[in-house]
Amino acid sequence: MLLSGTILAGIAVPGHAQEAPAAEPLLPVDNTIRSIVVNGSQRLESGTVLSYMKLRVGQTYTQEAADQALKDLFETELFKDVSIRNNAGAVVIDVVENPVINRILLEGNKRIKEDKIRPEIRLAPRQIFTRSKVRADVARIVELYKRKGRFAASVEPKMVQLEQNRVDIVFEVNEGPKSKVQQINIIGNEVFSDGKLRGEMATKQARFYRFFSSSDTYDPDRLAFDQQKLRQFYLTEGYADFRVISAVAELTPDKKDFIITYVVEEGERYKFGDVTVESDIRDFTADTLTPLLPMEEGDFYNAKQVEDTVERLSETAGLFGYAFADVRPQFNRDKETLTMGINFKVAESDRVYVERIDINGNTLTVDKVVRREFRLNEGDAFNSFQVKRSANRIKSLGFFQDELEIEQKPGSAPDRIVLEANVEERATGELQLSAGFSSVENFILQASVRQRNFRGKGQELRASVSYSSFSQSIELGFTEPYLFDRNIAVGVDLFRRDLNSFNFVGSDRETTFEQLTTGFQVRAGVPITEYFSASLRYGLSFDDVTLDPNLFFTDFNADNIRGNSAEDICDPLVAGRFLCDAIGKRTTSSIGASLIYDDRDNRVRPTRGQTIVGSLDFAGLGGSVKFLKGRINGAKYWRPFGQFIFSLSGEAGYIHPLEDRGSAADGIDDVRLTDRFFLGEPQIRGFDIRGVGPRVVRNFTTPALDDNGVPFNQIVINENGQRTDDAIGGRAYYLARAELEIPLGSGARELGLRPSIFVDVGAVFNVTRPILQNPQFVGQLNVRDANGDPTFTTDANGNQIPVTIIAPAFLRTNSAGEVVQTPQATDAAGNPFPIATTFTETFFGDSASPRLSVGFGVNWNSPFGPFRIDVARALLKEPGDDTKLFTFNVGTQF
Repeated sequence: MLLSGTILAGIAVPGHAQEAPAAEPLLPVDNTIRSIVVNGSQRLESGTVLSYMKLRVGQTYTQEAADQALKDLFETELFKDVSIRNNAGAVVIDVVENPVINRILLEGNKRIKEDKIRPEIRLAPRQIFTRSKVRADVARIVELYKRKGRFAASVEPKMVQLEQNRVDIVFEVNEGPKSKVQQINIIGNEVFSDGKLRGEMATKQARFYRFFSSSDTYDPDRLAFDQQKLRQFYLTEGYADFRVISAVAELTPDKKDFIITYVVEEGERYKFGDVTVESDIRDFTADTLTPLLPMEEGDFYNAKQVEDTVERLSETAGLFGYAFADVRPQFNRDKETLTMGINFKVAESDRVYVERIDINGNTLTVDKVVRREFRLNEGDAFNSFQVKRSANRIKSLGFFQDELEIEQKPGSAPDRIVLEANVEERATGELQLSAGFSSVENFILQASVRQRNFRGKGQELRASVSYSSFSQSIELGFTEPYLFDRNIAVGVDLFRRDLNSFNFVGSDRETTFEQLTTGFQVRAGVPITEYFSASLRYGLSFDDVTLDPNLFFTDFNADNIRGNSAEDICDPLVAGRFLCDAIGKRTTSSIGASLIYDDRDNRVRPTRGQTIVGSLDFAGLGGSVKFLKGRINGAKYWRPFGQFIFSLSGEAGYIHPLEDRGSAADGIDDVRLTDRFFLGEPQIRGFDIRGVGPRVVRNFTTPALDDNGVPFNQIVINENGQRTDDAIGGRAYYLARAELEIPLGSGARELGLRPSIFVDVGAVFNVTRPILQNPQFVGQLNVRDANGDPTFTTDANGNQIPVTIIAPAFLRTNSAGEVVQTPQATDAAGNPFPIATTFTETFFGDSASPRLSVGFGVNWNSPFGPFRIDVARALLKEPGDDTKLFTFNVGTQF
């Protein structure tokens, strides 16, 4: 409010003639500012307020000066209201200060977490509240939601007044529905269909099956990207004049979704004309570079080929030390003949040497851990291939970000280059406490600690403890990748494993033998070339294989109580001879060697490259076990298109015994049961654990006996009744797998979902045929079907006769070692007779014929541990193999 003084002159009264008094001279108004007082300030000193404006004591007070002072004070954004009063030179400035922000709250945000919104908010506690900053923060939050495809989102700021002129700022978010792309229209395309062009775009039309993808969400940035994608597609097809005339996104009438319309002009299709190379580098001539050109005159023009050729020529120059070789394609377009002539001009450049290698960003990892992965040293001639290889080796350490690149910067002279690795460290320590359930191990508890970059020196230290229904283990390990700063890796592992093997009784899993293993292994590895390396190892382990005497032993003492007599022996009728042969204590002392070829781009999660490993182990350097075991495995990875990752992998092995443990006629294999190869879930999906290969299947029946122990001939033999299934492994195996990993949208990638489709094939075989246990009663039984009706065959004369078999039988005991009382049944006359349990044994699966399965699966890095689910169907199998459609693992590595 501005106040100023006024001067009252003489007043004439109408109708009265008066003599005008003599005029007095007007006194000048004094507008000089004599004092300035600030009222209402709480946090700010009066001098601070005065410093923000230009009014000063002694100046002349004017309306313009007062208005400027108001403007200056409001521009500070420190005041909610300001007024200026002038009382005859005494200027009073009344201010109302803006409140101080106490805290900032978000409400209503569910789709975008608070940690994503907070960086967009510039206001902060203890700052001065201003409306302009609030409006700017609202705009940024709304823009964030638009980038996520929620164009209907709105934000309403609210201010909660507190004491001492403080306020809480609350941003109330109404997220609204996600704006989808309902339809994509393309106008002007004649050569390619709408569907083909939509397939080239990153934006997709909203469909119900895209619930895992965000590609159908409207994004203005993606709209511009799709225009580039269309242009790239047409340029690769030869349409050099293609252009997008317009791209318009319109909201649907309900204001929820978008309709995108592209107007394009395809133009004419060109072919390559004369394609040449011109080089100013003396080490490269046109004759040496021309074979590198993938295109030929007459081929349809392809801009991607041109880009790849430029990159290939640059890399070729880089291999010979020309880091800054300038390759420029010069185009000669002929619209009459519709040809595109290209001359690749390689400009002259100096050979470059590495002046310095800089490593930035490593706070924990010592420099030498990164430097020793470089394939170039300071002073070496530059080589682009070695630079790329160095980056891949650093990424394979697993200590840094995946998108690591080594920058090439000019050095202190034209022939000098600086290589700069800007790394971003990631957590290398892992602490896992997990509980879960898997179709292989049932209930699982696991605790493990692992540090892959111990003390920042690249060393690995690990310890783990696991417990499940059928296995317990404790393991310790340490690896030094560079012993005494030399390229020699050494390591040691200590372990104790308690494994309960099993078979299946019907659909229930039953423990058979228990194997307790304690031992250690020391290992060393050295590189031979860049991709070849060799390793040596020595291991010593002590095994104790036992069977439950109450279940599988026979007692010959008078008390008939099992497990209390030295005369207890493993009963082949109960356990099977193959299990009785497995029990005992043994020591395995083995030495082994491996030859490794590995040129994968990343050992943690490869996308390109291959690996081949051949290994040979000899057991017999002391100890009681003697064999020679050889294995080979390999894998190759491609990126066939886009982010898809295709892999082929295979492995095979053979174990050759070096001791004579008995005669094959006795059913004894020279390779012990615990040393053989087994195959099934999870190695070959679509089959149960140990579901492939040699096995002994025991089918149980209950024939009827009369009072004299003679079986009736009115018995039904049901081969689909109760049974046990014991996998006995083989000396040889092979396994192959083809798998295609399918990329998903950004939302699914953030969840850690990686689906894939696969084909598995394999077999395990070559084992001495065991002696089958088939105890027999005297007498024949008629074979009947499930309805109790006899089954018939014909004799040589064509007469129908019933099918009969010799009925095997034995009495079993319970888990307490007590003889099971023979149950009673009654005949047709009501007379009781006993029933005994019988069985027949069959040997299956010793065949090298391939087992084949196909299916799909999903890896998920869930919050409670890695999760893998597979659905696979066995297409090829052999009699006796156990198949399984659905498998999963939770809480364990896979």
